[in-house]
Amino acid sequence: MNPVRAGMVESASSYRWSSYGAHALGQADKLIRDHACYLALGATDELRQAAYQALFRHQMDEASLKAIRESVNSGTALGSERFKDEIEATLARSVRLGTPGRPRKKGIDDVTRQCDFNLMRK
Repeated sequence: MNPVRAGMVESASSYRWSSYGAHALGQADKLIRDHACYLALGATDELRQAAYQALFRHQMDEASLKAIRESVNSGTALGSERFKDEIEATLARSVRLGTPGRPRKKGIDDVTRQCDFNLMRK
């Protein structure tokens, strides 16, 4: 749907490199091999084509597109906080954005607060 959103073509079937014509309209294309997921859409060509067309009836809203792009570009999980918690527990690693940059170096004030100068005076 990117070529349609970008205004390059009016419909996905008009885009030369799209499989939409083959999968949704039954147009012969010797470059296309049906994937198991496509074949699972229905028992006949007609049922699969109708089911495939239904997948594209509604365009995704801009907020959802933005969230997906940000997640993909940052390598983070997309979902609720509960979902992210479960993924982090399963993978034993963070799936959220961290604080940018490296950890802050301790300054002299941080070090002096940790020292007990009374012990040094004895």
